[in-house]
Parts: sequence; structure tokens; C-alpha cells
Amino acid sequence: MRADLLLLAADLAKRGEAFARATVVRREPPSSARVGDSALITQGGAFHGWLGGSCTQPIVVREALAALTDGAPRLIALCPDPESDRRPGVAAFPMTCHSGGSVDIYIEPLLPAPRLVIVGVSPVAQALARLAKVMGYAVDAVDPEADRATFPEADRVFTSFDGSQLRPPIGPGVRGTQLLVVVATMGQRDAQAIQNALAIEPAYLGVVASRRRFEELGTALRAQGVAAADLEVIKSPAGLDIGAHTPQEIALSILAEIVHTLRAGTGAPRSGRGGAGDRGERAGDAPPPATERDPVCGMSVATASAAYRAEVWGRTFYFCGQGCRERFLTGPERYAEARRAGGPA
Repeated sequence: MRADLLLLAADLAKRGEAFARATVVRREPPSSARVGDSALITQGGAFHGWLGGSCTQPIVVREALAALTDGAPRLIALCPDPESDRRPGVAAFPMTCHSGGSVDIYIEPLLPAPRLVIVGVSPVAQALARLAKVMGYAVDAVDPEADRATFPEADRVFTSFDGSQLRPPIGPGVRGTQLLVVVATMGQRDAQAIQNALAIEPAYLGVVASRRRFEELGTALRAQGVAAADLEVIKSPAGLDIGAHTPQEIALSILAEIVHTLRAGTGAPRSGRGGAGDRGERAGDAPPPATERDPVCGMSVATASAAYRAEVWGRTFYFCGQGCRERFLTGPERYAEARRAGGPA
């Protein structure tokens, strides 16, 4: 990968932004692409790098955004005759570059690590921060008494709960970073901490408290207007029942419960608080970008990021590249008729 792309990838990762990496893994001449050519596609649809002619970019951007939506990598093939290049595990699309040839491109989504927000400075909170970092989580510590000496492993330390800072920078249609919260204040400001956590709608919210203490908290929170449905999704006592006693064992049980929750897909946001939950969707399950067919070659083009368009008869047509746009404008009636008939001209 080129040095400038490596620097861009490092910068995106540092900012916690999702992006996709596309790499040419196979080519047949006369394609201008070379094996190893690569590009980065940001969550906003910006394309950086080289994968051959510009005609490859629309389909790569569209498939990259789809990969960011579902979190799954894919292998695509651009070739003159997609029907003759059907292979298991490969999605084939028409090659419209004037240079011809074919190219296989591997697209890999790179999503930020799950972010664990730990509220409190208790021994359980400190043990949880250490173990979460070992497991690859991004860790935020939040407490008026929190500092670097208390949480040396944390990525960030806050003395107040600021939801705008804790939310990861996820764009529309991108599978969101899992935001997880554990309240381990052990009786200190725990009711307010729970309210703050509910406001940011985490995929997991656990409270380190006895059942009796959590019942008392629930009564107090309902009296303050917190909905019963919101309290029902809280895990308390936090952690799977593995017979844990020490702070380290309790931290292990909490992370085990988090893994189980995320893998089982039960960490969806609640409804009734705005955002994706109101639509009955998971935060990362937004619909894929809208597409239109190029009337010349038949390729699907993502309308939001399409670089080549033409306004004819009061409507917008979208193209994979400048070549298709120019061909269309020489005889739009012919191509529009072919489109109504169900295929390119």
C-alpha cells in the first residue's frame, strides 16, 4: 500500500472512523490495474487510491459502503462478460473501462473496536479496564476521581459523563461501533450514572450492584421518570454467573456477558428514545445506499456518490464513468428505450 494511504488509514483509525480497504488480487490484461493496487473508501464514500480506470470506482465505492453496512468483506470481479465469470463467493459486474481486461478486487471493512465506557473508580472498574484492553476494546474511564494513575490502560479519562464525547463518530449507513457501558460506582452516584448511560443508548449496560441495591435504584429511577422498559434491558448484577468473587473474576464475568450479548445479537438499542431504536433497527443495520442502473452498460451506480450524471427530459441518469455518459448523450432515446425493455442497449 502506498505511504499516503497508510498515513490516511492510520489517521482514520486514530479518529475511530470506519473505512474499507480495496485491493486488486487478480487481473487479466489489458486492464490497467496491477495486483496489489489498493484504495481506501471512507464512510462518507470518498475514494482514495488507484484500482485501475475510473470506471471501477462507482461499483467499488458501492460495494465498500455495503461492506461497512453489514460488516462483511466481499470479493468482486469486473469483467467484460459477468455471466461467463460466475465463481462461488465472487460477485461479478460488467467491466466498462475502455482498456478492457478483468480485475478481481477484495474489499475489507475496517471498523473501530468496541468502546467500553467504565463508570467508577472501584477495584472492579480498574480490573475491567485492564482486561478490556487485553481483549482489544477501546476503553473510556469516567468518574470525578478518575485519573491516569487510576486507569493507566484507558484510552481516555473523563471526570464527567459527556455523551457527545463518548459517542463514536459513525456516519449514516455504517455499522456502528458497539458502545458498551458498565456502571461500577459501587453505591457512589450510581443512579445518575445509570441515567447518563441510558441517554447514549449503549448496546450493553451493566450495573455492578446486588439485586437488592438494584431494586432500590430502579424504584428511585422510576420516580425520576425513567421508563420501566429502559430499566429492563440493564444487566444487574452485571456479568455471567461463574461464581466470581474477586474484582478480577467479576471483571471477567462482565466481559464474558458482553461477548455473549454482542455475539447473540441481543444488544440492540431500545425503542422510544430516538435514533435507530424508533425504527426497530439495530444501529448498524441501515439500508444500503440507493442505486440506479447505468442505462448504457447496466452497471449499478450509487446515486449519492455518482460522479457522472446527465439531466435529460427532466430526470437524472447516472453513469459508471465518463465514457458511458458520453455515449448516452449521443442518443439518449435509444438507451432510455433499452432501459425500459429491461437491459442496456
